[in-house]
Amino acid sequence: MTPEITAFRPKTTLNVRGTLVDLRTPAVMGILNATPDSFYAESRAQAEDDLLEKATRMLAEGATFLDVGGYSTRPGAPDVSEAEEIDRVLAALEALHRQFPDALLSVDTFRASVAEKAVGAGAGLVNDVAGGSLDPAMFPTIARLVVPYVLMHLRGTPQTMTSLANYQNVTLDVIAELSEKVAQLRALGVKDLILDPGFGFAKTPAHNDQLLRELPAFRLFELPLLVGLSRKSSIWRRLGIKPAEALNGSTVLHTAALLGGASILRVHDVKEALEAVKLVSFLSS
Repeated sequence: MTPEITAFRPKTTLNVRGTLVDLRTPAVMGILNATPDSFYAESRAQAEDDLLEKATRMLAEGATFLDVGGYSTRPGAPDVSEAEEIDRVLAALEALHRQFPDALLSVDTFRASVAEKAVGAGAGLVNDVAGGSLDPAMFPTIARLVVPYVLMHLRGTPQTMTSLANYQNVTLDVIAELSEKVAQLRALGVKDLILDPGFGFAKTPAHNDQLLRELPAFRLFELPLLVGLSRKSSIWRRLGIKPAEALNGSTVLHTAALLGGASILRVHDVKEALEAVKLVSFLSS
């Protein structure tokens, strides 16, 4: 059994379709992109056989969640219609739910309509990169669906966010902006909330550095934290390499995130992330 990491971590559980997930030991969320243009080619899984092969490997390696997205949110990514996103996401979720009925599936979307249809197709968690800012129906929909919700910090859209990375103090500003949304969700009765500071979303590499150093500041929410740093450009561009070569750099930053209190790592490489969880657990025991 993996020892629990207790430093910087609220004792909490998530109710995902009737399964209680204890996040005192950090969990790993595997990324499955049902898109043709995600920044890391190996994460793309449009064909059903490819999707199921990747999912089989991730679950065997110990992923707690599988996160399915049908809309690439890399900086400057083209817009995708609601109908196209629904088609991509539902096809993937239905295949996964059929093959792995007990797997905990997440949908990566900022659209309430996609979230609702995804939950109907087997998703038990909604991962919203826009934190409700791009669809006013999202928060009421989450309250009605009664599913765990990842509230990520974002300014603007995936197409405009790079121009909005202006902060007085990025940690304090992100905390303040998330606080308003947490209050709105609490007022609607949403109980299972996960916060994501939004590394790389309307953030410069320097902003990412500060947020990672100051991750323990988010303890004030007493909510679990999801961290998404896997193979991002703030790793590979700085090292002068390609995303396919950024596994080692990802592991370094995942270790820092775990030491700072991350409860969920959203990753492309499940085995290596879980190794980081286990080794950091020994340091904290």
